[in-house]
Amino acid sequence: MSTSETSRYVRLRVDVVLEIDGPEELTEAAVGRIDTDEFMPEDERVHARSAVREDSAEALAYLVEPFDLVSQVPGIELVQASWSSEEVDYDPDAQEWDLDEEDEVDEDDTERV
Repeated sequence: MSTSETSRYVRLRVDVVLEIDGPEELTEAAVGRIDTDEFMPEDERVHARSAVREDSAEALAYLVEPFDLVSQVPGIELVQASWSSEEVDYDPDAQEWDLDEEDEVDEDDTERV
């Protein structure tokens, strides 16, 4: 397939499950990020501090920067990014958490690798 036949845009989806074993450190880091954000209005800063103190998932979302995931990849430019974080019930043995599920045979009986 030639370059002209392929899309210049690619959506990369990443699903990560993290265990928070230091919620205080996570909260402190998030508050620090909020306090040093020169573009955040003060009324939003107050709300953000409160949110990260109440919810570790919210604190994590303030610290994750999608640009950092791809900034060192040659030949690309980050066009748009969005992300979210939520607390979940995690059971590593449950089938719903099998991250290799996309390696199964798809509808066309073509195996994905």
